[in-house]
Amino acid sequence: MTIKQAVISKGFIAGGLMNMSVLVFSKFFSNPVITEYDPVVMSNFGLLMIVIWGLAYISVNRSYQHVKWLVGVFVIEKLIYGVIWINWLLNHNLSEVYKRDTLAGLFFSMYGVNDWLFFGFFLVVFIRLMRKN
Repeated sequence: MTIKQAVISKGFIAGGLMNMSVLVFSKFFSNPVITEYDPVVMSNFGLLMIVIWGLAYISVNRSYQHVKWLVGVFVIEKLIYGVIWINWLLNHNLSEVYKRDTLAGLFFSMYGVNDWLFFGFFLVVFIRLMRKN
């Protein structure tokens, strides 16, 4: 494995671990404030699916070169969550969430930043993979 491949591999692991941090913010799916402020996307099922996406990122950390179209799916998934987050911020009062629960406030403050960051990472990886073939 080259140094670049090792760095990219660690990026997939980092993306997965960041998704799994939802377990902390949601207090292992027991934080009602997160689900109250976004009952569709951030329902307990939605939060569980975020963890599953994280496991998917980690699962390909050493084989991402062989699943370029799956990496492309990761790009689309992160784009969707990033856009949803911006829409959420434009239509909600974040200070209200902080008053109710600090972890929920931190979650809604940061989850989209994470999604945009890893959207960029997955996009760069996908473009590199597409140029190889």
